[in-house]
Amino acid sequence: MLSSTSARSGLIVLAAALVGFGAVYVTLAPNDNVRTSAPTPTPAAEIASKLPETLPKGPGVNPLSKGEMAAFVFKSEPEPLPEFSFIDGTGAERSLKDWEGRVVLLNLWATWCAPCRKEMPALDRLQQALGSDRFEVVALSVDRGGIEKSKAFFDEIGVKSLKLYVDPSTRATSRLKAVGLPATLLIDAQGREIGRLTGPAEWDSEDAKRLIQATLGG
Repeated sequence: MLSSTSARSGLIVLAAALVGFGAVYVTLAPNDNVRTSAPTPTPAAEIASKLPETLPKGPGVNPLSKGEMAAFVFKSEPEPLPEFSFIDGTGAERSLKDWEGRVVLLNLWATWCAPCRKEMPALDRLQQALGSDRFEVVALSVDRGGIEKSKAFFDEIGVKSLKLYVDPSTRATSRLKAVGLPATLLIDAQGREIGRLTGPAEWDSEDAKRLIQATLGG
């Protein structure tokens, strides 16, 4: 049986150990529980200050084809586009000539294309953020279902800023040499293709906005 002296010594050791443990916890706790703030969007002025003076030419690594825009390929020189017609949501005939004087992001999509459906909200947000008398996202449906089917899809996902354009003949895909959907072409104010991205992308990302702002001239 332990003597009272031994018992007291044991309690003292135990108490000292607990105090030491507590001291270590208090020392480590602040570092172990550091909270970092959520990243904030880069201000437009800061983005503009980092834009290249001239647009890149041709494929390859450049200041704009990176991040969410890594798959965007610039033309070696802006190329004139072939003529073709389509209709708007009212059934009126339209062509790309109607947008001359404005930069256009032309997106070819269809309701049956899953990646197209996934990226459409981002295109809508891009139009909401940057749409103006100098720039428009033209989302052109190449769905054979026509206006009604494409409109129903816009209503389903709650499109707020994009206007409805439809090519039920699907001729736009061959005229523009689109190898798949979605296909997105960046067109300058003279109606020439600057470059394109095949496949879905986060079009409301800072990388995409930087690309558009560079095309608009900062």
